[in-house]
This record gives sequence, C-alpha cells and structure tokens, in this order.
Amino acid sequence: MDAAIFERVLTPEGWRDDVLIGWSGGRITTVAPEVGAATPAAVRRISGVAVPGVGNLHSHAFQRGFAGLTERRGAGAEDHFWTWREAMYRFAAAMTPERLRVIAAQAQIEMLESGFTGVAEFHYVHHAPDGRAHDDPAEMAAAVVAAAEESGIGLTLLPVFYAHGGFGDRPTGEGQRRFVCDLDLFSRLHESAGRMVATLPEGRIGIAPHSLRAVNGAELAELVRRHGDGPIHIHIAEQVAEVEDCLAATGARPVDRLFDLVDVDTRWCLVHATHVTANEIERMARSGAVAGLCPITEADLGDGVFPAVAHQRSGGRWGVGSDSNVLISLPQELRLLEQSQRFVDRARNRLADPPRSTGRTLFDAAHAGGAQALGREAHGIAVGAPADLVVLDGEHPALAGRRDDALLDAWIFAAATNPVRDVWVAGRRVVIDGRHTQRDRVEGEFRRVMRELVEG
Repeated sequence: MDAAIFERVLTPEGWRDDVLIGWSGGRITTVAPEVGAATPAAVRRISGVAVPGVGNLHSHAFQRGFAGLTERRGAGAEDHFWTWREAMYRFAAAMTPERLRVIAAQAQIEMLESGFTGVAEFHYVHHAPDGRAHDDPAEMAAAVVAAAEESGIGLTLLPVFYAHGGFGDRPTGEGQRRFVCDLDLFSRLHESAGRMVATLPEGRIGIAPHSLRAVNGAELAELVRRHGDGPIHIHIAEQVAEVEDCLAATGARPVDRLFDLVDVDTRWCLVHATHVTANEIERMARSGAVAGLCPITEADLGDGVFPAVAHQRSGGRWGVGSDSNVLISLPQELRLLEQSQRFVDRARNRLADPPRSTGRTLFDAAHAGGAQALGREAHGIAVGAPADLVVLDGEHPALAGRRDDALLDAWIFAAATNPVRDVWVAGRRVVIDGRHTQRDRVEGEFRRVMRELVEG
C-alpha cells in the first residue's frame, strides 16, 4: 500500500484538512481526515489542494495533430463544419499506427496535465489507407491502447461503427473508407480491441455508433444487442444541417429519432446534442443519459450553443470532452460552457446550484457525468474509488487567498496559467510539478511526426 497526507482535500463529505489517503492496486483504501501529528513521520506530506480527477468523455486523439491547420478561409466559399470535415478526412488518410500512437500519447499527456485522468476515445480510423481491414482489424486501436500505456491515462475505448455516408443509407465517400465496417467485421474488431484494453488498469471497452446518418435503425439495434454491456456513445444533433436532414429522411429530429429506435438509458452518452427542443431535453433527462459537451470544439467548428441551463433545470446529466483536441484544457471547457450560457442569456452564474458556487457546480457535474460516460462510478476521493487525484498548487497566484469552492472558481475562471501540479492515476504519479513524467520523450516524437505530416 502507498499513502500520503494531503493538505486540503475535496471529499464527498466536503473540504477537509490533513487527509491521509492510502491506496493499493490502483484503488483508494483509506481516507482519514485531520490526522495531524498522529501519523508517522515517514508518510509523505503533499501540500496544495487535492480534488478527484475528471473523465474526458469525448476525444478523437489523432485530431490533436490537425489543430491549427484549418484557420484559412477558402476564397469565395463559406467555411463551416462540413468544409472542416473534408480537410480532416485528408489528414486522417495519413495516419499510420505509429503516428496515431505518438499523437494520442501527446494528447493524453496534455489531458493529464490539465486535470483529466481518464478519456473516452471515440476511435474511428480503423483500416489501411486503401480501406482494407488490417489482418488484426483492431491494429489502429492497438496504437491508442499503447499510447495509454505510455501516458498512464485511464482509457475507455469506443470503437466506432460507421456504415453509411448519410441518412437513407447513402454510400460513403472516399474520405470515409478507413472507417467503414459491416456488423461482422466490427464484432471482430471490438473483440480484439477488448482484449487489448483489458490489459490496462481501469481499462474499459464500449461502442460508438457514429451518428444516425452513419448507422441505420436495424444496425443500431443489433450493435446494442451484441455489444451493449458497456458505455454507448453517439454523435447527435451537432449541426443544423444534420437536424434538417434527419427530419427530411425520417420525419423526426435526431434525439427524438434515437429514443424511438432504442432504449436510451444510463449507458448512453449523447455527444453534442447542440440543437435540441424542450421535449428532447426532457427525454434526455428522464433517461439518465449523459450529454457529452465539448464547448471548445463546438465553438471552433461553429456548431452552436447547447441549452445547458434548460437541461440542468430538467435534471439532466452532462460532462465535458476535448473532441477535436484543438486545445486541451479541463478548466477552459468548463469556463466556456458557463460563459456561452451568459452570452445567450445576458446574465451571470447561469449554471450555479446554490449554495455551491458556479465553479463547484461545474466541477461536480463534470466529475459525475464524466465518470458515468466512461463506465465508472463517481465516487470522488473515497474508499473503493480509483486512486485518481489531481493536486492544485496552493501557491499559484490565481489561487492566492482562496479557500474551498473559491479555489475551483479561481481555477476555472481566473487562472491564465495552469495550477495543476501533481496527478495520480490508479495510484501511479504521472504528473510531477506540472509536467508529465514522459513529456520530454513523447513531445520529441510528436515534433518528428508533425514535421512528417505537415512538411511532407
């Protein structure tokens, strides 16, 4: 067993001083507040503020290498999600298992340094560039698992099922050929990926039917029947054009259509769900599904603003993800979520749940929703929970003079530089003094891969 005394800790019972936390086999075995001088001097003392790690519920790791490469507008054309998507497809075509491993490791390291301790990887680049399956159809998934072994992040792998290029079973295009599976090929891929993920501490496997435009109703039902034991994530209602196409093809909006096709429950994470009606919000809330919000990417792609205030007032659950990984930051995802509601409503503290502060409300919701979406329990720092701990530097200028919930407010809304100092995942210390233990090596590999990809 390993153990340390943490100066100030957010526990499920509230903020506590001088907390002895012990762990073994990746799980917390002891949480004893206010131990004071009674503990043997040999036990380490960790200054700062310890909070539970948060799950990043939506990531396309390879897109971290694509960040910043689409900030030029084409002459005489509108630039939007669909034009961005075509450029992203061209980038995806250049992925090899080795390149994917390196880019994913870099992205995961940045996640860990920002306070995410787990990630749900929505993985859809499966095949060789010509569209043929590898001998092991999960060879590309193996690269994501290898990256998680390097970074130490908790991985929930979500192999993507992708069969069609649009509603009405339209054929896929050349840019999508690395994604496409039939149900039997997908089952082989899922089985192989599951064996790989099982070697990781806290590793989990789920599924990701890509979207209602890429998966028809019969396929969706069969996927859930075959592989529905774990988390189920789906892109939905991200773009206005998607909603319009779904209405034209099926007579229903995307979220309503999904609920009419399958039994949506707590296994599900509805990613984006940006354009939803009051009735769809109520259906989401009653189901217990998590809304997977990615405010930085949704802003970057011009998706729109999720009605988070209405969703919260309906009792809906949500978490945050880094999606395209254009910029990886837990506090910035939370800040932009709240501030987007302020833009729309022209009012402040829209998601606060008194007596908790806005920062505390956001953090608690992201912790609970992220855990659920990754297929975990949201224990917080408690006996039986994964030993996933994030320690903020109490001497950081943005945190000076703050205490308890005000520390979370300052981290999310007032810190221009990162106050995350140390991170443990499953009891393994992976970030020390603000820097991941493998950053230098992985960052060097990342620079090499990016030169190959960008400079040719």
